[in-house]
Amino acid sequence: MTQPAPIRRVPGHPIPLLLTALHLAAAGVPVLPLRAGKLPFGNCIRCTGNACGGRPNMKSAGHCSCPDACHGWAAATTDTATLTSPEWTRTWEQAHAIAYHPGGAGLTVVDLDNADATAWARQSLPATRTVPTTRGEHWVYLGAMRSANAVRPGVDIKSLMQYARWLGPGSGTMTRLPSAVRVLMEREETTPARGEVVSSVVRRAEWDRSVATGCRHTARYVRTGLERGLALIRARTESGAGSQTFGVAQFLAKQHTGCPGPCALDVLGEQLIATAVSVGVPEPYAARAVTNGLYGPQAVGRVS
Repeated sequence: MTQPAPIRRVPGHPIPLLLTALHLAAAGVPVLPLRAGKLPFGNCIRCTGNACGGRPNMKSAGHCSCPDACHGWAAATTDTATLTSPEWTRTWEQAHAIAYHPGGAGLTVVDLDNADATAWARQSLPATRTVPTTRGEHWVYLGAMRSANAVRPGVDIKSLMQYARWLGPGSGTMTRLPSAVRVLMEREETTPARGEVVSSVVRRAEWDRSVATGCRHTARYVRTGLERGLALIRARTESGAGSQTFGVAQFLAKQHTGCPGPCALDVLGEQLIATAVSVGVPEPYAARAVTNGLYGPQAVGRVS
């Protein structure tokens, strides 16, 4: 995360993003290209569905030897030969931005997504290196930890098994990862031991037209989207179900941007909570993830 040296033309690789990536890699920061929308490039046919076994640094260590930039954050590398390979060079030519793997560099990024979250950090967290973002700030600490979304309203933790967009070196002195950040993860989901009760049983509400009179979508459309989201949550039986629940809630809210309302998103939210609890997420954490996803600053939708 040091200030990169001035960019010079590299013979055979006159791609500005690639040159910046090479400077970051030289400083020990694993990097990868991002396509439009700040997203990693999709997996190739050979790696679809992790058929290749995945990257060695993923949770399920695999043996992927694909030369392309597959597997999102796990493809991030400091290897110059990989970054300048023909396969990656073609990807850099299409890239819109650079991402880096904080955990791979021994860092944690506290992603503050709005002004309220930034104000909370200034009151609650020790000062460190800060990088302005489109909507808020990245606070970068020395030390790696688990990643999670929605640990509180507008706050995500990006470290292990996640990427952050490179927006420049920022300003300020980087400090050690404080307990105040680690404690945000105390309620993060875990798979309960057999027979353990982690939450009360959440009642399962059912969405229908009688409670969503202002929704512009068909009932089939809404139920199909919901079931796909519930399937994603159910698949997270080991970890990540809480973060997945937040993502599904946020996605469902965005589907109803243009609805006059009401769309009864709260009813859909109850089903998300029930499913998250069924795979071991503590009920308060599941409820918070759904609330942040449906009603947080990034959520748009009709709920009343």
